Amino acid sequence: MAALLKEESRITAKGQTTVPKSVRQALGVDYGGRIAFFIDDQHRVYVERAKDEASDPVIDRFLAFLAEDMGKHPGTSVAALPSNLRDRMAALVGDMDIDLDASIDGDVAL
Repeated sequence: MAALLKEESRITAKGQTTVPKSVRQALGVDYGGRIAFFIDDQHRVYVERAKDEASDPVIDRFLAFLAEDMGKHPGTSVAALPSNLRDRMAALVGDMDIDLDASIDGDVAL
């Protein structure tokens, strides 16, 4: 396979690299964009623009409904939690210390 473009990039001690501008342009991605890496059985690496996650039509309609409702009723569509619900939620979690950036052990199913 003839290469249309060859670019090099250095890998940092943290395993990070910069995707060269010409590669980002060829993939059609920019800041915040996502790319996917594929490795074949001969250890060749391919990079593609990541496919957008398939949207769920039910969730899409629900979010559209919420957006429309919030637009029609800007002063009342979003409200603070009632204090009794907030207190109940606090009692359920107690003094749990949660690190949202920590890795998850074991399998994760959605």
